Amino acid sequence: MSIRTYGANAVDWEKRIDLDRLRRDRLDRLKAVLERSELGALLTFDFANIRYMTSTHIGTWAMDKLIRFALLPRGGEPILWDFGSAARHHQLYNPWLDGPARARAGISTLRGAFHPDAGIAEEVARKIATELREHGLADAPLGVDVVEMPILAALRAEGIEVVDGQQVFLEARRIKTPDEIALLTQACSMVDAAYEELYEFLRPGVRENECVGLVSKVLYDLGSEYVEGVNAISGERCSPHPHVYSDRLIRPGDPAFFDILHSHMGYRTCYYRCFAVGSASPAMRDAYKRCREYMDQAIALVRPGATTADIVSVWPRAEEFGFPNEEAAFALQYGHGVGLSIWEKPIFSRLVSLDHPETLEEGMVFALETYWPAKDGWSAARIEEEVVVTADGCEVITKFPAEELLVAGRRYWAVDGPLNTVRESQSHLNTGRYVRPDTGAHPGSTDGELA
Repeated sequence: MSIRTYGANAVDWEKRIDLDRLRRDRLDRLKAVLERSELGALLTFDFANIRYMTSTHIGTWAMDKLIRFALLPRGGEPILWDFGSAARHHQLYNPWLDGPARARAGISTLRGAFHPDAGIAEEVARKIATELREHGLADAPLGVDVVEMPILAALRAEGIEVVDGQQVFLEARRIKTPDEIALLTQACSMVDAAYEELYEFLRPGVRENECVGLVSKVLYDLGSEYVEGVNAISGERCSPHPHVYSDRLIRPGDPAFFDILHSHMGYRTCYYRCFAVGSASPAMRDAYKRCREYMDQAIALVRPGATTADIVSVWPRAEEFGFPNEEAAFALQYGHGVGLSIWEKPIFSRLVSLDHPETLEEGMVFALETYWPAKDGWSAARIEEEVVVTADGCEVITKFPAEELLVAGRRYWAVDGPLNTVRESQSHLNTGRYVRPDTGAHPGSTDGELA
């Protein structure tokens, strides 16, 4: 069955994403995993976990500040302490939190910015300890995802046993609900559109940062909540992969690959595409073919019951593409769950998956990434696909074409003799006179779209 995409608006004439069901299903999954654990409660300071638990959002500016926190007691309902007037907003507009009863004002230490003697950490711990006692959970372990040291010390001073709660959150988020899958697919469709615009724009003479600006505008115009990053890499920067864009000017014959990461209603993408600009060298075409073969072999193995070890076993060892070990080559041949964060369970890497395999299940959504350096020593290919595990296999939800290497940007044509005799030039420096033949083909190709 094909994974559906929908319009962004709610309508009365079609059943689309059910946001009430999304909120309910996420919390039910988290409660069920908590019940199966040995923990008495879960305390979260992580932005994505707070959203998963409480279905609240105050802006992506807050993601790195650890200022909000939420508690889920075993057998109870979530309680959220939020930043200033955000709590009042939740009381008015988030009825699933029952007003002031479970949407409260509260703040953490601003990552240490408050004076240590102000007692903020102790107040956070007091709030949590009070709730645990009222729920009869004071003696049970408290699972915490991420925590600042002063708050950890204050919780322990209250007599609370603090343990790792990350695995409980990640286990709950590992299998996506139908509404989560629909939102993830919709997020990918927005990146499809961004790549279409980027392919039209990409040509010699533009800079990597200009490509980042274009993609960001397209996504925000389409309603993206947050463009987390556009990883724009070109030319000799492709090998080794630096994982950050620059102001480099793109030149004729360059390889260029991009990773587009954005959030649609909280749900992320991680979506690479690779191009040649102006023309593609034989070395670049070979690298892309190798990269694609590794991707196709991996996707062919994805189905319920397969393991992460099965997938990574078809990928090359680090030593085969120029790295001394798997740690040094980490994330080049790679896979990771995608949801409210871009790196969730399961993880695919020869670094860990062969010795600690994880079993694939229906409803998982993850990205698979492959990379291959070209023989010329500076070009490289990079591809990434996001897939949903279905009952009998998987479906790819990243739809911008990647089966063959696409050549973006204007090709150069030299007049050689009569005007009706044209040949493709390898470089615009070979001749001082150019014409574009009226072939009807895309400006980025002589024969359609492929290298």
